[in-house]
Amino acid sequence: MDPQTTLDPTIDASTAPARLAYENIVVAVSGPVARLTLNRPATANSLTIRLMQELVQAIESLHEAREVRVILLEAAKDSKAFCAGIALSDAAPDRAFQMVETFHGIFRAMLEISKPVVTVVNGAAVGAGCELALFGDLVIASEKAVFAQPEVRAGLFPPIAAIILPHLIGPKRALQMILTGERITAQQALGLGLVNRVVPEAELEKTVQAFIAQIAEQSAPVLAMAKKVIFQSMGLPLEEAMKKSADIYLNQLMGLEDSQEGLRAILERRKPVWKNK
Repeated sequence: MDPQTTLDPTIDASTAPARLAYENIVVAVSGPVARLTLNRPATANSLTIRLMQELVQAIESLHEAREVRVILLEAAKDSKAFCAGIALSDAAPDRAFQMVETFHGIFRAMLEISKPVVTVVNGAAVGAGCELALFGDLVIASEKAVFAQPEVRAGLFPPIAAIILPHLIGPKRALQMILTGERITAQQALGLGLVNRVVPEAELEKTVQAFIAQIAEQSAPVLAMAKKVIFQSMGLPLEEAMKKSADIYLNQLMGLEDSQEGLRAILERRKPVWKNK
């Protein structure tokens, strides 16, 4: 299959990302869901600089896709791994600066995009692939998924994991993952709070569809504000975080037509009809 950008013909061109020719990923937009698929199965979806640039480009292209409510990041179905990390060809010291800058660009794009990002892991997520998987706002894994940050064995450390893992699982467990490079199973990751759900591989797609459907039926700007509050409040003192949340709630959320519609729908005992504004 030739990698390409695939757009559902029913999507309004004004709400869909630009038609771009991707070499290493597939982008498919269908209704409220945009799927970004890592499509280098022969290399276990190892991250080249070019692939990472394409991911950044694809995520940023979805900023103006008004009807898209959720982004799904996954590996091609015939992949043996979610992602095996940085490709050796782009891990050399003379390419380190460009590689790190491009890699960090993915995470900046994921933070800045207002839409929730759900990562689906069916296989190994190793090194940079583990960082990419766990940086999703929500993570769904099959029972055969494994996660590892083995960079220390190559005389390196994982730059993103060193920042996000202490927030996700605490410094002691983060240090254990990073300093030992040990692999953890999907069930262990669930117990640590690294993933949201673990299911048998045969049930993965059904579970993903049900999961994203719950998100996709909500108001897009409300989803965006909820994500904004969570990420902008993390790390702030409690009082400051509460003020930021109240400010967004009162001065932004309450001004939405969808918020008013949601309240009316509750009073009228009906399902809300979102205008996404």
